[in-house]
Amino acid sequence: MIDLIGFPLFLSLQVAVIATGIAFAVGVVFAWLVTVHKNKWTELLSLLMMLPLVLPPTVVGYYLLLTLGTNSWIGRTAERITGSTILFTWQAAVIAASIAALPLIIRPMQAAFESIHKGSLEAAQLDGANQWQIFYKIMVPLAYRGIIAGIVLGFARAMGEFGATIMVAGNIPGRTQTLSIAIYDAVQANRMEEAHIMVLVLSITTISILLLTTMVLKAK
Repeated sequence: MIDLIGFPLFLSLQVAVIATGIAFAVGVVFAWLVTVHKNKWTELLSLLMMLPLVLPPTVVGYYLLLTLGTNSWIGRTAERITGSTILFTWQAAVIAASIAALPLIIRPMQAAFESIHKGSLEAAQLDGANQWQIFYKIMVPLAYRGIIAGIVLGFARAMGEFGATIMVAGNIPGRTQTLSIAIYDAVQANRMEEAHIMVLVLSITTISILLLTTMVLKAK
């Protein structure tokens, strides 16, 4: 049983950590951009960034198939560089999880940035601080709770991602089978005891991370 769960759990953690890092890097820049530069274009971009949250995961997966497939310039370019397709690899699972986690990372950070009193930012500008200094010396420290909340929500979403992942990464045991997909596979094969254990492991892992983060935030 340990061998059966071990790889899917490890892959899920690996995908979730990398995907959260990617989504955070994109999300924090985007949240800052939308907060500081409010106009019709950033509002449209904000709407587009929320699409993975409201679209069915299979639709997101379908768009990713079109984007990463060998018929797209991204897919062809990646295949020329790496010698293999992106689809049906663990890297495809990372991309799917990053897209799924992005809206949940952006929203708390954007709300935290927007809650910062404008007077603090204006005072820093008068003192000669540039936008980068204002961002990492004032905005980030004041919005750290929202940033941490976004990271945790994004990680939890990436950890449990299923729909888009199975579309672009498939269900290949020992290669692309994350724990969520392994649960689905076990249920389909009526291996309910295995499914119960994997559901318990995934639930405990995710809940533990959420509880630990809550404790850290309360401590601060």
